[in-house]
Amino acid sequence: MIPTEEVSARRREIEGKLKQEEETLSFIKESLEKSDQLTKNMVSILSSFESRLMKLENSIIPVHKQTENLQRLQENVEKTLSCLDHVISYYHVAKDTEKIIKEGPTGRLEEYLNCMDKIQKAVEYFQDNNPDSPELNRVKSLFERGKESLESEFRSLMTRHTKPVPPILILDLISGDDEMETQEEMSLEHLPESVLHDIIRISGWLVENGRNQDFMTVYFQIRSVQLDRSVKGLKDHFRKNSSSTGVPYSPAIQNKRKDTPTKKPIKRPVLIPGTIRKAQNLLKQYSQHGLDGKKGASNLIPMEGHEHDLRVKHLSDTLSDKHGPAAGRDDVFDIEIDAYIHCVSAFVKLAQSEYQLLTEIVPEHHQKKTFDSLIQESLDNLIMEGDNIVSAARKAIIRHDYSAVLTIFPILKHLKQMKPEFDQVLQGTAAGTKNKLPGLITSMETTGAKALEEFADNIKNDPDKEYNMPKDGTVHELTSNAILFLQQLLDFQETAGAMLASQVLGDTYNIPLDPRETSSSASSYSSEFSRRLLSTYICKVLGNLQLNLLSKSKVYEDPALSAIFLHNNYNYILKSLEKSELIQLVAVTQKTAERSYRELIEQQIQTYQRSWLKVTDYILERSLPVFQPGVKLKDKERQMIKERFKGFNDGLEELCKIQKAWAIPDMEQRDKIRRAQKTIVKETYGAFLNRYGNVPFTKNPEKYIKYQVDQVGEMIEKLFDTSA
Repeated sequence: MIPTEEVSARRREIEGKLKQEEETLSFIKESLEKSDQLTKNMVSILSSFESRLMKLENSIIPVHKQTENLQRLQENVEKTLSCLDHVISYYHVAKDTEKIIKEGPTGRLEEYLNCMDKIQKAVEYFQDNNPDSPELNRVKSLFERGKESLESEFRSLMTRHTKPVPPILILDLISGDDEMETQEEMSLEHLPESVLHDIIRISGWLVENGRNQDFMTVYFQIRSVQLDRSVKGLKDHFRKNSSSTGVPYSPAIQNKRKDTPTKKPIKRPVLIPGTIRKAQNLLKQYSQHGLDGKKGASNLIPMEGHEHDLRVKHLSDTLSDKHGPAAGRDDVFDIEIDAYIHCVSAFVKLAQSEYQLLTEIVPEHHQKKTFDSLIQESLDNLIMEGDNIVSAARKAIIRHDYSAVLTIFPILKHLKQMKPEFDQVLQGTAAGTKNKLPGLITSMETTGAKALEEFADNIKNDPDKEYNMPKDGTVHELTSNAILFLQQLLDFQETAGAMLASQVLGDTYNIPLDPRETSSSASSYSSEFSRRLLSTYICKVLGNLQLNLLSKSKVYEDPALSAIFLHNNYNYILKSLEKSELIQLVAVTQKTAERSYRELIEQQIQTYQRSWLKVTDYILERSLPVFQPGVKLKDKERQMIKERFKGFNDGLEELCKIQKAWAIPDMEQRDKIRRAQKTIVKETYGAFLNRYGNVPFTKNPEKYIKYQVDQVGEMIEKLFDTSA
């Protein structure tokens, strides 16, 4: 049972909490009543605020609408005033710009163009809004006058500042590979920067606003004359200043006027022109007679390359003195050829530069046509000169002067080297313009191929005239000239091969045409096929030469001299082939050519050696008397021995006298033939002398035994030596 004290305590605790809760409840009720009162007050305030806002809105909205209308009216007034000012300005354009238009654009182009723009806008306004206004006629007249002034200014600027490019600058542009590798490509600055800017502005305005294309005609006419004068100036420079020491440069060029085109470096890939190997070295003549036997005919011309000097020296050293001093061709013709080659390169470079300038001035859709017109005169002159060279070559070929083909070689080679650049420059021009260079190339190839063929035929048919034959049996001029001619082809193997291939000479040389090597275009022949054609052609010339030499050798009454003549010529041909690349070229189609010539040379040596049989036959043992030592010879036997000694002595003296005047220019061959002949004769004579030298066949042995063995050798050693 719970104690009474605890119950009482528990009751008091509960009563205390109850009282506390009642107080809390009373506080909450009071708070709620205050909150309700505040809410009622807030509602009353908000209702009053809403009422006031409605009253304010009803007052402001009409005011706002009135203000907006006033603003709109103000804007309309301002726009109207602006339009009126704009319209009124058109009526003042003529008055404001007339003075400037009359004075012209010189020195104030931008201001002038601004005036022209104002006049154009005035014209458009009056045409659209008041076509009957007298102001329209006034601004129209002013506009046309201004446009004419701009066209006149364009012509004046082009005329005043367009100058031919000095030759020294052109030569810099087409300078060789070595120089170009260490320098930036140089571009011509045809017009001063400020002038070019004005010209571009005028052309742009005329195209966009003037709707006038006449200035393009003015442009190409002026620039065309400049291009042609530049190329001709280079040619005249060559004629006046060219020398054998190198490319001409004129000191006078250094004093250029300010309007003279100058060079400026541009950052572009270097475009190097094809290497021009100039035909400067004089191809020597060794006789006054031409290949066709006519006195005074010119057969060979200068060719190019430092290797030629060595070949000419070798040929000169191996020829006998009878041929006289070497004569060169007229230097003037060399200068003309050299000048033409440089002019071709100059045209390409200048045309490239002209096109770059044109693209800045002429609208894109007119550029190709304008450029086509611009280059026509200069290109036509260049092609005409090439045609003249071809015509001169044809006339020379008719006269059997086959040197003409060699004048074509350096030109044709250079034209073909430059053709890719030509094609690139002429891209987009008319078909007739593009076909001019290929037509010239074809004409040159046709003429060259004909000359090559006729040269080969002429080698075969060269007449056998006695006065034209070397009396000492040395190398014939026909041989030296033919080899020289062939050696010049080495510098132009591809060109010569293409000449032959262009005429489809495979049938002529019995060379099968491989479809992979040929096509409808001559330029499509493979280099290997062209090389085989050239090899076959050279073999043909050599074959014709051999036949002719055989025919010529029959002119000599002495078979030994005939053999020496053929030996010298065959040996000369072989050595010339070996000392140049001709032997490799011949070997393309004739693998055994070298061996064949060596066999021919050996055959002629053997033929020559048979000339000594009439000497050695006297002292051979056959038919000589057989005698016993100590037995007295019979008169018949003594007479026979005398005859043998006398026959040997007379034959030896006669042959040595005759053959001493003969010539074998090749020292190695000369020594070889002497040595072989000396060995044969000395051995035979030594045996004979050993057997009969001490035989008492005569009372005067010194009369018959005139020579000792060593003396015979010394006499033979003097063969082929006119100075001995």
